[in-house]
Amino acid sequence: MRVLSRFLAAATDAAQFPAPSLPEIAFLGRSNVGKSSVINSLVGDKVARTSSTPGRTRSINFFEIRWPGKPRPELIFADLPGYGYAKISREISQEWPKFIEPYLNDRPTLGLCIVLVDANVPPQQSDRQLLDFLTTSDREFLLVATKSDRLSNNQLSTALRTLTQEYPSAHLLPFSAKTGAGREELWKKIRQAAEQMTTAEAPSATPTD
Repeated sequence: MRVLSRFLAAATDAAQFPAPSLPEIAFLGRSNVGKSSVINSLVGDKVARTSSTPGRTRSINFFEIRWPGKPRPELIFADLPGYGYAKISREISQEWPKFIEPYLNDRPTLGLCIVLVDANVPPQQSDRQLLDFLTTSDREFLLVATKSDRLSNNQLSTALRTLTQEYPSAHLLPFSAKTGAGREELWKKIRQAAEQMTTAEAPSATPTD
């Protein structure tokens, strides 16, 4: 499935966020985890810039997503800055309270946080801290293990088992931007989250007083 996407805004301050409207799906993960590749794989186009240099994304980048044949966008992807890379982690972490924490804590249209972890890398403390943050913020999240094509079936099974033991409360989905493995299931989760938000908001459109 190919969808139509359009860059909407880049925000490095809460005041720069687009006005809340459509359900939003946030993509989070350590620097160089393959976040941009996952987004590009989902939309079938190179909307998010990929780079071999960790930490290239310094803003929250918003993209409108529209299904072919539909007149209006149906949801928004939010690509958040990577974290955990030594050269920039302190700089990025200092910026979190200014715009990343307000987004994750307060954004009313945020329906799902997709947390990306590298299937080839052991569980990281920074990922655990993020999941704890999202749990405390009462945010729905999905754990996606990227670059799964680089492992044999046995290696991938072991890696997924380790991740499941480390993050028992998370729903885990293996994904490969290269082969497309996990793409349909991830889209299914995204659409479910968007539909739940739309359904939840529907009654509030009618005044109760």
